[in-house]
Amino acid sequence: MSIASSIADHLAARFEHHRLVVWHDPESSYATDVDAHSPNGVAVLRVQNDEFGVKHRVLRDEPSTKFLIYRSGPVAEGPGNWLLDLELAYGVFTADRGALIRADLGLNAPGSDELIAKHATFFGDAKLVAKLTALLAAGDDLAKVQAKMCAVVLGQKEHSFSELTRTLLVQHAAGDSSGYEELLKQRLSDFHWAGAAKIYGYNSETPSVAGFVLWMFKQARGGFPATTSNAARNIEIDFRSFRNDRQSLIALKKLARQAETDLDYANQAADASVAELVATDIFDAGEREIIRRLIEGIASQTIQPSDIAEMIRTRRRDSIWFDDYATLYAALGAAADLIPMIRTARIDVSGFDDGFRCYRDDLFRVDQLYRQFTLASQTAEFTQPLEALKEQVENTYVTEFLSKLGISWQQQVDQVQTWKTLEFTSQSSFYDHYIAPLVRGGRKKAVVVISDALRYEVADELTSRIRGENKYDAKIEAMLGVLPSYTQLGMASLLPHKTLAHSENGDPVLVDDQPSNGTANRSKILSTVGGTAIQATEFLKMKPAERRDLYAAHQVLYVYHDTIDATGDKAVSEHRTFKAAADAIDELVDVVKKLASANATNIFVTADHGFLYQESKLAPQFNLTVKPQGDKVVVENRRYVLGRGLKEHDAFRRFLPEQLGLSSGLEVQIPNSICRIVKPGAGFQFVHGGASLQEIVVPVISINKGRSDTVEPVNVDIHPESDKITTGQIVVKLYQQTAVTDQRIARKLRAGLYFADQLISNEPELLFDAESAEGRDRFQSVRLLLSKDADEANNQRVEFRLSEPIGETGEWKKYKSVPYTLKRSFTTDFDF
Repeated sequence: MSIASSIADHLAARFEHHRLVVWHDPESSYATDVDAHSPNGVAVLRVQNDEFGVKHRVLRDEPSTKFLIYRSGPVAEGPGNWLLDLELAYGVFTADRGALIRADLGLNAPGSDELIAKHATFFGDAKLVAKLTALLAAGDDLAKVQAKMCAVVLGQKEHSFSELTRTLLVQHAAGDSSGYEELLKQRLSDFHWAGAAKIYGYNSETPSVAGFVLWMFKQARGGFPATTSNAARNIEIDFRSFRNDRQSLIALKKLARQAETDLDYANQAADASVAELVATDIFDAGEREIIRRLIEGIASQTIQPSDIAEMIRTRRRDSIWFDDYATLYAALGAAADLIPMIRTARIDVSGFDDGFRCYRDDLFRVDQLYRQFTLASQTAEFTQPLEALKEQVENTYVTEFLSKLGISWQQQVDQVQTWKTLEFTSQSSFYDHYIAPLVRGGRKKAVVVISDALRYEVADELTSRIRGENKYDAKIEAMLGVLPSYTQLGMASLLPHKTLAHSENGDPVLVDDQPSNGTANRSKILSTVGGTAIQATEFLKMKPAERRDLYAAHQVLYVYHDTIDATGDKAVSEHRTFKAAADAIDELVDVVKKLASANATNIFVTADHGFLYQESKLAPQFNLTVKPQGDKVVVENRRYVLGRGLKEHDAFRRFLPEQLGLSSGLEVQIPNSICRIVKPGAGFQFVHGGASLQEIVVPVISINKGRSDTVEPVNVDIHPESDKITTGQIVVKLYQQTAVTDQRIARKLRAGLYFADQLISNEPELLFDAESAEGRDRFQSVRLLLSKDADEANNQRVEFRLSEPIGETGEWKKYKSVPYTLKRSFTTDFDF
């Protein structure tokens, strides 16, 4: 707004309530254009030593006319001023710029004129003044006015000191000094630093944003030690607020990296205790030092796996750096469980069924943890700290588990005369055992998803993932896989059949004398039971209506998925087997959900075979130099041989076809334990076809989708130790009622103190994700620091409130609360 338009507007406002307005213009600044400022319908009278005449005209001659009485030059005081009675009755208008601005803004606080004069540049900018006008409220004192001026200069609407500081920190982290330079330009920097001294306790003869940042991190480095100082609590509250805000957290981490260099924190971290490192979770160097200590503890087994798990869980909950190293932490968690699990595992099995049962119930977890560790270590944010641990894990897994289990299990394989067991379903009986009873007589439909090389331990993880989907239930069982454990025979065994047989040259495998290779042949075999086959890639490309029509048109649907085997069976990609397993889990969850959306209710996920995999090259003693011999060797693979008249050898276990339930004339030889037949091509790391437990324990996941919710967050209780708050902080115990499982998932909450609906403390986010069955392990404590707004609630009831997110909206709602009475003997030092 220009000064001219402001004068006109002010005069118009005056004439809305008065017939007469007396304008004093001591400097005669507006003598030539006073008429231009006068509102329409108002007569202008210039006082020229004719005060009596002016009074007579406006009061006697024209008592209803509106007059603007303009007086230039000095005006006599007291009785010498002949228009004093008019001025007292109607007031005096002046076009003093400061007065106009003060009137526009409604500033009545003492010192307003001096403030406007000091910040002439600010108040000379119409855009800045307009923005300030929008922020001002009736009764604002000068401190709040200046705070709001700072907010305007920094381009924000919030004027609290914490938000002003947050903006400066974000800009400083981005290398942008424009906001602070504008504070300097508008002569507001002194006000800002006075606030920093009083509110935070930051005192410096030469204050700067960089200096404040370093000072702030010095306070944080010590964990903001408990103190009665209001300023110390204020900076802690706001620092934690900066951490909780996504935008300022990014800036804070960038500033922390510079501060740790300036403070030489890396050297301090190396000498600090674990407790000190955990308490100071603001520096990247500290996070790396914790990781190094954990690796040392895992390697030397001087830290219990449960303690490592708790440390990792705590870091995930509290540390601003956890997400930067989440994959590395996943590797550490897996390694911490894996090494002691191997060293305490019961590997010397007492029988065939015992060995199968041990692997199904317990030993598969060793392979699972090894896979999880290996994949995480391959994809970790930085792998250098893991190198020594990777070597130890690899040696422990291969020499103490894979090799020893292979030898122990081979003793049981050598004793069996027929490849079957009364305790466990054979893979060749899959259709008769699982599918036929469901679909017999057209009562129900069934879908079978066959994922090539879906090892049992991978399927177990898939089962957990599916159970974690709301309204889904899943259970896993194990079948005894066929021998040899390779794709053609495994796929054939899952189809409805009476006989299985190798063809003359091994493949294709014949199902009731019909070739079973390829989707077309499998669809032909399935058509006898009202079924068909489709590739998963084709199924996923279908539109929802097409998938529903496909399901509705068939009694049985087989969906073939191939991610793991397609990766592992190639020399150029076998090192990516574990990544393929992770991808397969994601893809299979998608397939299952799309099947459910197509109205499928009885879904089975199974595999043709498992696999053996180790990251390192196998030791020479496991590579067979002896070649299989016989009248005719038809197929020679790394893990099996097909032929006629095969000769017995100590390095192999020989099976006649009838021992394996096969109708053909081809005999089978399997290398002992985990040994491979040396030959060119793929198979150094990823192999299958043999009789190891990893290859022949075949999973069957039964999946149903219902209408009722199956997944719920864990419940959390509040355990207050008192109903009063007497200091500037409060610690509250919280209890997670049950352990986290597949279907009792972690719950995220915010904790805060409220006075009515006003937050009067910091509001940290909490994650309740404890998996321990022990109740004492599921307690958390939250420490809240009271803010300046708590002053108004003193001696009144306040509420400790837990809030939970409303879906993905970004909004929160009350979860639980308990009342407290606030009784403090002192208040905070916030002015704005």
